[in-house]
Amino acid sequence: MNQKPSNAFIGASWVALFAGILAFNIGLWNAEMMLNEKGYYFTVLMYGLFSAISLQKSVRDQLEGIPVTNIYYGLSWFSTILAVVLLVVGLWNATLTLSEKGFYGMSFVLSMFAAIAVQKNTRDSKRDDVKE
Repeated sequence: MNQKPSNAFIGASWVALFAGILAFNIGLWNAEMMLNEKGYYFTVLMYGLFSAISLQKSVRDQLEGIPVTNIYYGLSWFSTILAVVLLVVGLWNATLTLSEKGFYGMSFVLSMFAAIAVQKNTRDSKRDDVKE
């Protein structure tokens, strides 16, 4: 028995996603780092968001009995873990203050979690639309 997500949860998920992405990118815009470093962190964020959504979808597909190849399922896990590792390694080696590193880490995690929630809400809403 699955319920359609509430409008409040859907809205909160979208707000969290935009807040995380916006905060991360404002931080990059204002950061005193080279453009290639900013590009690295931006790419890691986008890769992380895509991989988290892909992982959530493949996990959900498996739970619902929709076929997912083991290779795609494994790549989804690998990509999500790799995005987190790339961010951690980048921040570990960055010449940033600890508060800046924490800021990027928290906005990254917020964005990833919110992307998963938005994808789940979208899927749950579409599934309920099809049933009606």
